[in-house]
Amino acid sequence: MTQAFYTGISALKSNQTAIDVISDNLANVGTNGFRGYSAEFSSLFENALHSTSAGSSANSQTGVGTRVSATTMNMQNGSAILSEKSTDLAINGDGWFGIQSSGEPLYTRDGAFSFDANDDLVTNDGFHVLGTMGGNISNDTLTKTLNEIPLSAAGAQEKLQFPRYLTYPPEPTTNAKFFANLGLGTETVPVGVGIVDSAGNKNSLKLEFTKSSTQTPPGSQWDVVATAKSLDGLTTYDTKTGTAEFGENGDLLSTTLTTIDNNGTNVTMNLGSGYSGIVTMNGIYKSSSSIADGTIGGNLEGYSINQNGEVIAAFTNGKQSSVGKIAVYHFQNDQGLDRVTGTKFSKSSNSGDAIFFKDAAGNDSVGASIMNYKLEGSNVQMSTGLTDLIIHQKAYDASSKCVTTADQMIQKALSMHK
Repeated sequence: MTQAFYTGISALKSNQTAIDVISDNLANVGTNGFRGYSAEFSSLFENALHSTSAGSSANSQTGVGTRVSATTMNMQNGSAILSEKSTDLAINGDGWFGIQSSGEPLYTRDGAFSFDANDDLVTNDGFHVLGTMGGNISNDTLTKTLNEIPLSAAGAQEKLQFPRYLTYPPEPTTNAKFFANLGLGTETVPVGVGIVDSAGNKNSLKLEFTKSSTQTPPGSQWDVVATAKSLDGLTTYDTKTGTAEFGENGDLLSTTLTTIDNNGTNVTMNLGSGYSGIVTMNGIYKSSSSIADGTIGGNLEGYSINQNGEVIAAFTNGKQSSVGKIAVYHFQNDQGLDRVTGTKFSKSSNSGDAIFFKDAAGNDSVGASIMNYKLEGSNVQMSTGLTDLIIHQKAYDASSKCVTTADQMIQKALSMHK
């Protein structure tokens, strides 16, 4: 009869723990990044029963109690929920975002991030998001354009903090290439392109081709006048003259035109060679185009995050650059993480230290794909949770009945003894 007490009471405690775990799961069905838990049970100890038949399939042991041996994390990913912000992220696969306020970093699957008043990337409750800074910002000025930033070591990640005001410096034009068909006529053919000086001003470079008065067959010769001016045409920075020699089929053989001064910066004038660039051909529509490097300066329009976890700065001049990369951490044993809150975890001796996966080249990588404009929902299924809750409630009632029955039996035995 005392065994019935032990069995019933231990079952009450175990089922109560399971009900608490399931209730917590159900309470967080709508929590982004939440991962549910399951209670696992084991026997306290067992008694062996004598069996007269060695070949009997009957169970020769009877349990005398149970306990909760562990609460295990459900590692299945939650469903992806569409969002309207590029800073809302979801990890498709294994991994954790790193966040930090003070002290040791914490880890979460909740990617509801945003830029605060200082343009620091933070969670809704003020934790800084960890990652690798691009190192291409100095004194609120972009020093280098980067398409992708390699991750630094897992233990060297830092808070992603960006300046509120950021400038894209002007890049002066150093090379301009021209494409045109001058035809076989005698009229002057202009070809122009926009160029940028070292102060970030946009100017114009104009080439005028005029057929030379003296021709030496079988090809043709043209005089070229190049002029660099301000856009309003009021200031002329430089004028250069030269010639261009073409073959009998209209291909460019040579030119004496080389560089021109653009308000302090030399610009190489590339007329091409052969049939690539400037040509003189008959029966083909006369057209012209040109390309030049360099760009005017720009101011920061805002930050966004792409699917590779790159933090992208966009500027008013149409340029953009990566300035940081969000880290995605991994653990040898995710089940060993210590739960701090419903969605935040800390490392433990069971989980091991946070690590990065390696790509084929041996470089640190996120090891998963990041979905922007999406959040990961809770991985708790309402239907499964309610079913498990009913099962454990029934088991709790049965355990309670076991204790009540054992008590009645003891009371009956005591009354008989009297």
